[in-house]
Amino acid sequence: MTESIRVRHAALKTFIHGCFVAEGIPEADAAIASRMMSEADLNGSDGHGVFRLAQYIERIRVGGMTKNPKLSVIRERAAMALVDGDNGLGHLAATRAVEIAMKKAETTGVAWCGTRMSNHAGPAGLYARMPLKKDMIGIYMAVGNANHLPPWGGTDMLLSTNPIAVAVPTKHEPPIVLDMATTVAAYGKVKTKAQRGETMPEGWMIDRMGQPLTDPTKADQGFLLPIGGAKGYGLALIFGLLAGTLNGAAFGKDVIDFNADCKSLTNTGQMIIAVSVEAFCDVDQFKENVDQVICDIRASPTLPDFDSVRLPGERAHSVRLDNQKNGIPIHPALFENLQVLADEQGVQRLG
Repeated sequence: MTESIRVRHAALKTFIHGCFVAEGIPEADAAIASRMMSEADLNGSDGHGVFRLAQYIERIRVGGMTKNPKLSVIRERAAMALVDGDNGLGHLAATRAVEIAMKKAETTGVAWCGTRMSNHAGPAGLYARMPLKKDMIGIYMAVGNANHLPPWGGTDMLLSTNPIAVAVPTKHEPPIVLDMATTVAAYGKVKTKAQRGETMPEGWMIDRMGQPLTDPTKADQGFLLPIGGAKGYGLALIFGLLAGTLNGAAFGKDVIDFNADCKSLTNTGQMIIAVSVEAFCDVDQFKENVDQVICDIRASPTLPDFDSVRLPGERAHSVRLDNQKNGIPIHPALFENLQVLADEQGVQRLG
């Protein structure tokens, strides 16, 4: 196996920020996007962090994304808001929506914010985690940025990975963070497999004859499989309606494949729900109860092939700790591409 190159989190964030600023992105916007992208890599979501940087910059260069977007709230009530991202970096609209939801939930207890005219914003867990700092539960859904999933029993690509993430605060334990696509694998994982020259496990994708597809370079000849069969298809449909159609964002046949089309507006939709724990119960008692649930689950006797029982978010937490200590692993193929990008942008290479 090819050994990855370790890069410090601060250095990676600085690199991303510099590339964006060199492309004409305002400093404040570049700071938000670089923070969220480097955070994705820190947590091990390597298909959604710096891996996407060159793709974002190419889209900006050809006019597919707005360099200096003017975000606005176009609909608002006491416990909801709809943010228009003005076709800027998706991290900006998604972050703004979470911030608004958290602020409103301080008063209303629960708040729901959606986005339209956004773009790809990285892993869902980034945004579900944000309310944790306010002792809130975060729930995030999004319409994926390319359709790779047909309706159950069909062959037309009308649905995407449409992820969901839910983050629940704890007292002493790492927070519970469920972050999952409605497909067996996120498409970002397919793209990273292709870049690394690796094959996909059987069960991620099938071709149009229903046969396993394991070559990621031939992904356009097949489609992703939903989790749980028809149930995963149903979830992808509902999440798309809530994060896309409800917000006036693209869904179904209107979704643009941003992997293949750099120029067309994606009109991506996301939604976030912030739930104030304090509105429902004593915060400390709730977090202690969640800790106890975690301990009870971990104490469960294991099946023969399992070493332990894990909770959602545990792997990302352990990866984060390792990456903070030893640096974020960057595959050599990606590392070389980033060095080329650095030269193009006139910024310091990653060291």
